Amino acid sequence: MPTATPRKRLDFQHLTSPLIALDNHWPSGSSTGWHTHPRGQLLYAIHGVMKVETEAGSYVIPPSRALWMQPGLRHNVTMAGAVEMRTVYLDTTLMPELPAHSGVVHVSPLLRELLLATVHLPHAAPETDRAHCIRQLLVDELRSASTLPLHLPLPHHPVLQRLCQTLCDHPADPRSATAWARELGMSERSLHRLFTRETGLPFTRWRDQARLFAALTALAEGRKGLDAAFHCGFSSQSAFVAWFHRQTGDTPAAYYREG
Repeated sequence: MPTATPRKRLDFQHLTSPLIALDNHWPSGSSTGWHTHPRGQLLYAIHGVMKVETEAGSYVIPPSRALWMQPGLRHNVTMAGAVEMRTVYLDTTLMPELPAHSGVVHVSPLLRELLLATVHLPHAAPETDRAHCIRQLLVDELRSASTLPLHLPLPHHPVLQRLCQTLCDHPADPRSATAWARELGMSERSLHRLFTRETGLPFTRWRDQARLFAALTALAEGRKGLDAAFHCGFSSQSAFVAWFHRQTGDTPAAYYREG
């Protein structure tokens, strides 16, 4: 997988402005490589879809969503399709009202326009009056944005890691918790208890989430709805669309609608 580190990402670290916004263009399949930032980061794509891995789990981010990450969170971003990225770095020590936890947020029309406007702001301190107003409005909008349960937590237990990796690699795998418990040499009750303790989710909910991530990635890579349905274990596109709507509140087409 090609890995690139745009120079823009390296140049802002010495700047003292409380908000730094950058634009980058990434080809399909490219990756940022694992890295961290000393500032909070709001990651958004005007076009394309980003798959974000962290040490605590994974996210899939289409243009209608953004990912807020706490300072110091180690992560890697991989592009599903060509991505036109906008990234805003915020000094959380100066803005305690920023979200206290990393997570996916809905991008309202106002938040989208603010994200686009930030890349044209000067990086030099002190802030201009206009930059201060845009920054404060962006922080307020981010703070009030609805959060979305689009995180796939990963277990630390080696037995569950093998199970979860299999379900991520083969989302159509039909085996039940009973079948998995038998294969892993434990009782079904023990499997459910261990799974919830390790991931915070019941087995069936985690598997749905893994299938959702597989579906989002397949659609982002340009696969047809029926192909994505078969890939995730559904026998028809209508069943897949109904399941997708239950998971996200949107149809696949609406979920990936830009802007």
